[in-house]
Formats: sequence, structure tokens, C-alpha cells
Amino acid sequence: QAQAGWLQHDFGHLSVFSTSKWNHWVHKFVIGHLKGAPASWWNHLHFQHHAKPNCFRKDPDVNMHPLFFALGKTLSVELGVQKKKFMPYNHQHKYFFIIGPPALVPLYFQWYIFYFVVQRKQWVDLAWMLSFYIRFFLTYLPLLGVKGLLGLIVLVRFIESNWFVWVTQMNHIPMHIDYDKNVDWFSTQLQATCNVHQSFFNDWFSGHLNFQIEHHLFPTMPRHNYWK
Repeated sequence: QAQAGWLQHDFGHLSVFSTSKWNHWVHKFVIGHLKGAPASWWNHLHFQHHAKPNCFRKDPDVNMHPLFFALGKTLSVELGVQKKKFMPYNHQHKYFFIIGPPALVPLYFQWYIFYFVVQRKQWVDLAWMLSFYIRFFLTYLPLLGVKGLLGLIVLVRFIESNWFVWVTQMNHIPMHIDYDKNVDWFSTQLQATCNVHQSFFNDWFSGHLNFQIEHHLFPTMPRHNYWK
């Protein structure tokens, strides 16, 4: 599931096939049939993220401020001045492990994606998603029974969630986070991204998103070329 996540990311950025149409079609198959999520939802969120990374209220990836975490020096100081305290932010480095990585996919994404496709009437995406669940049930129900099947999908989503959150946050959250200051595009990308040490394991584990700077500057570049 994690590797299918990095693969759908490649197709979503049109970085595999030479024609957009093929990338879009295979993207729907990989994220819909192999992962059970809608391509339209991913595009809606991810394109905003690339346009304004780490810009509060414009990048959906930093919407967790200030409800769960105090992000960035500027926004954290603003919270302190306003004396707004939704959470014990001085302990956020301790409770991040409990709230962030384990909960995102199984407790939020899992139900929100269905709400998204129904609300926006994305029936093709819904059909792809249902094909994932039908295949999953037909494969594992005879082997595990109802309780075992539900336990398996919760376990898979839990592990995937931890994997996904660590990879996607480690190369953005340490960087500058603020309101949109209308800085030029190139500087905006560099201020919001950082790279993680290259190794065979890191490249595989992160889907080459350890090269986050290169990815944000050249989002259609095939990932195996980032190191160049």
C-alpha cells in the first residue's frame, strides 16, 4: 500500500507516460483499484500543496495548525500573543507520535474520501474505490472471516498511516511555515522543502521523496532522475 502510494504520486504528477491521458488513466487505476482512494481527491489537495507549500490556509497539508500542533516560528508566536491554546503545544513533540502518524489514514482519510466523492459526484472514482473493497473482501473473507478481514484492513491502514506521515512531513514541517507572503514561486518552493539523506533504503522507503527540493522544483520529472 505504501509503495502503491508513491507510484500513484508518480502518475498524478504525469511523470511516467509521455501523454497526460495515459498518466491520468493509470493514476485512477493505481489509487482507485490498488489503494481504494479517489484520484480527484488527491489532485484537489496535492495541487494546492504544490502551488503554495507551507502557506497557512492555502496548503491543506498544514491545516493541523493550530488545532493539534503549533507549526512554524511565526504562527507559534502569533498563538502565544493571542493566548490561544487548543493543545499543550509545549509537549507536541511527545504527542505527535500518538495523534499524527497513527491516526491520519484510518481515522480521517478512510471516511473522508467517501464523503468527498459523493459530495462532488465523482462517480467514476467511486466505482474504482468500490472495486478495491470488493476485491479485498473476496480475497480475504474466505481466509479470515469478517472480524479477521476488518482487523486486517485496520492494521494495514495503521501501518501505512505511520509510514505515509513520517515520509511526507519530514521534508516539509521542519521548514518555514507562515501565511502566504506572495513570494516568488521559486523561493516559495525552496523555503518549504528540505532533502533527506540519500541511501538505497531511504530512496525506497520514501519513494524518492527524500529529494523533496528537486521534486517541488521539477514535479513532472521521473523520480529516478532526482539525484542527478
